[in-house]
Amino acid sequence: MAQRLATEYVKATLKLSETQMKQFLQMAEDGHIHSRVKVLGNGGQDIVLEDNAGEEVHFPFHRREGFYICELSCRLVNLHLTNLVRKLFLHFKGEGVVNRVYAGFTMAYVYSNGSVRKIVEVKPDHSRTVYEYKNTLQEMEEVFQMRNVERQITEVKHCINKLLDLRNTTFGQEGIAKIDEQLRTHTFTLFALEA
Repeated sequence: MAQRLATEYVKATLKLSETQMKQFLQMAEDGHIHSRVKVLGNGGQDIVLEDNAGEEVHFPFHRREGFYICELSCRLVNLHLTNLVRKLFLHFKGEGVVNRVYAGFTMAYVYSNGSVRKIVEVKPDHSRTVYEYKNTLQEMEEVFQMRNVERQITEVKHCINKLLDLRNTTFGQEGIAKIDEQLRTHTFTLFALEA
């Protein structure tokens, strides 16, 4: 099995409420990790996590619309710090790209709402998608909607056919004009549905 050399967080984002911020600080305390909090202007905080070996990571949280928002870009090597940051990132439903760097290749994990949506193996000469999340429920809903549109198209065509039959048996310009207006409306609807 390949040995991981480093973990990189690329434009990763965390969005925490006041309560979640307190939980974040509690979870950040670990036997191998120590935390420091620097208070910034506008109510923001810079949380520094440092392991016993001296490696550290900064979480710059800024206050926006009642939330603490952190945009994180860093490279971690130490196992304890890497694992703690991963747990925090997953627990607080982080968004962004996490690269796990190995000798000769990188595995890029794309996260959305704390869940892996895509994994790409990146080598110097090429890359390939290893995994991609598929929302089968959404796909099924789209298929249902397509069938719903097909049903509507059938109904509109049926109405058009009835109107054409009625037009063939109607005498008088006024009656034909009313039918033609209904035909125009149904034709426009049919055109829109088929598009």
